[in-house]
Amino acid sequence: MVSPAIRALSAFAVLAVLVNAQEPTFKGQLLIEPALTSAKCITAASNTDGAAVTIQTCTGSPSQQWTFSGGTVRVFDNKCLDVTNGTTVDGTKMQIWTCTSNNANQQFVYTTWDNSLAWANKGKCIDLPGGSTADGTRIQLWSCSYGNINQNWKVGYLASNLPTTSQEKQSGVNNCGTGSSPSSSCQTIWINSASDFCLWAPPSLGAIGDTERDEVAWCTKSGRGARTIPDGTLQGVHFVQTPEYVQVTGVGDFTKMNIPRGDAGGELDNRGADGRGNPIGGLVYGNTFGTGLQYHEWTSFISDSEFCFRACVGPRATVLCNHIYDVMGCSWNMPANYDSHVYEDCDGDSDLPMGVYGTSTWHQGTSPTPTAHPAASSSNCKPLPTVTVSPLMRRDNTRDKRRLPVFPHRRPT
Repeated sequence: MVSPAIRALSAFAVLAVLVNAQEPTFKGQLLIEPALTSAKCITAASNTDGAAVTIQTCTGSPSQQWTFSGGTVRVFDNKCLDVTNGTTVDGTKMQIWTCTSNNANQQFVYTTWDNSLAWANKGKCIDLPGGSTADGTRIQLWSCSYGNINQNWKVGYLASNLPTTSQEKQSGVNNCGTGSSPSSSCQTIWINSASDFCLWAPPSLGAIGDTERDEVAWCTKSGRGARTIPDGTLQGVHFVQTPEYVQVTGVGDFTKMNIPRGDAGGELDNRGADGRGNPIGGLVYGNTFGTGLQYHEWTSFISDSEFCFRACVGPRATVLCNHIYDVMGCSWNMPANYDSHVYEDCDGDSDLPMGVYGTSTWHQGTSPTPTAHPAASSSNCKPLPTVTVSPLMRRDNTRDKRRLPVFPHRRPT
């Protein structure tokens, strides 16, 4: 639940974002990844004028480190994403070229709300031809079409190369180190299993609605640079891996994590009211769909006694991790197992998108309120005796081994 003070400020915050809408809210050198897969990155073929711009497996090399500045999208410091010869024909392949002032061919607008990257004032967008994520696919220009998954581009960072902070006005840090501290301000979360996950909770005593911009990571593993969830807090944990998301739900006594007793809690997600997310600068990673994969779409709820967290991949990530139902709570947004004294890891099918009923979408506040979808089926559940804090076993956060689902279609279903 968003506090009255934050609601009062939200209109001003959104206006500020719209004024600066030509750039992502994330700062510094960024990977630009197609929404179809976070395993691939926009890549400059070489540091020369006219070099092709393609999709390649993400490695974090200099050819994949892009900086948004003054309407330009830069790589190698002085090269800019460039429309070849200024041609407006659909299918024009993109290139890089030495950056020059007031060059219309190098001016682009990034929109946080639909993750589009458009050629300024031309009605053309950066596009993934045919939805192909094969290495070497050349990025092209195409007429902008809202909802076209091939024109949806996420920005972020390698887990092994996190900045100190990822956004302006961020209260915590993202490069959290390898220790653990009860006063940590870490704002990077991991979700891997029932025994290896983190939750957002206040850095000091305060209701979720009042602290949502500043929440910090509380984890079941020590060694992530975050706070650890106090033993005895978790009283039931259910983890499920589906083809399109990972989800962890459960119950407990979260007054041990600075949530006041009686607080019904609220939603935390990757966008928030102004596109910066709740918390500002919060990043989410995991190893389920690839080592150190960043989840760009995620949503979570936590109260004094219940939590749920879902992180999504692929073309339906936005609808499966929708976050427009911020007063509906866990059981409505993420129907699942919330039984106490049950700890388990499961496989499962994907739920129906929250709020979508056939061809209709329900809007929060509209009467009557529909019932929640039933939880999707799960299988291969492996019970655990309990979940307590344990040391993190280190692994290489590179992207050499992938188990990413294949999403061959141009648009989400």
